[in-house]
Amino acid sequence: MSPRRATQSAEPTFTERARREQLVACTIELIATRGYPATSLAAIAERAGLSKAAVLYHFSSKDNLTRAAFEHVISRFTAYVRERVEAAPDPRAAVIAYVRAMVGYQQANRNHVRVITEVLLDDADGTRLKTPGRHDTGGRVDGLAELLAAGQRAGLLREFEPRTVALAVGGAIDGVIAHWLAHPGLDLDAAVEELVEFTLRAIDR
Repeated sequence: MSPRRATQSAEPTFTERARREQLVACTIELIATRGYPATSLAAIAERAGLSKAAVLYHFSSKDNLTRAAFEHVISRFTAYVRERVEAAPDPRAAVIAYVRAMVGYQQANRNHVRVITEVLLDDADGTRLKTPGRHDTGGRVDGLAELLAAGQRAGLLREFEPRTVALAVGGAIDGVIAHWLAHPGLDLDAAVEELVEFTLRAIDR
C-alpha cells in the first residue's frame, strides 16, 4: 500500500474520512499523554489498530499527521471562542466572553491544551510546526486587540493602547492555564472570575 500524497485531488470517501478522523483522535490522545517526541507513527498505528503502512496511506508522514491533529484542535478552539464572542451584546461584553471562553474551552479540553503546548514548543526533528504568531500569540492578540478597540470606538472602554492590554490579558490567561496544567487542583472556576475582574479593571472607565 503506497502512501497517499497530501495533494491528491480525489475526494476522500466516507470510510477514508472516518479513518483520518480516527487517526487524528489517536494522535491527539498520544501527544497529550506521551508528548510529541514520544508519539511515533508506530505508536499511533498501534493505538488505532492499524498497520504503519495504513497510517501512511492517509498521512504521508508524522509531520503531516501531527499538523492535521494540531489544526483540528485549533479549529475547534477558535470556533468555540468565536461563537461566544459573537453572541455578546456589545464589545465590552465580548471581551469578557472572550476571557471566559478561552479558559472554559481549555478547562473542558485538557488534551487539546497539551497538544497545542507540545506542538508549539517542539523544535526537534524539523517539524516546522512551531509558527509563533500564526496560531498562538500573534493571532490571538490581534483578535483581542480589535475587540478592545471596538469597545473604545463605542465609548464603552477607557482610552489605552489595545495591543498592550491584549498582551496583558492574554498573558494572564496563559499564566493561569499553565499553572493549572502543572497543578490540577487549582480552582479554575474561581480563577476565571479573578481574570474577569482583572480584565474589567484594565479596560473600564
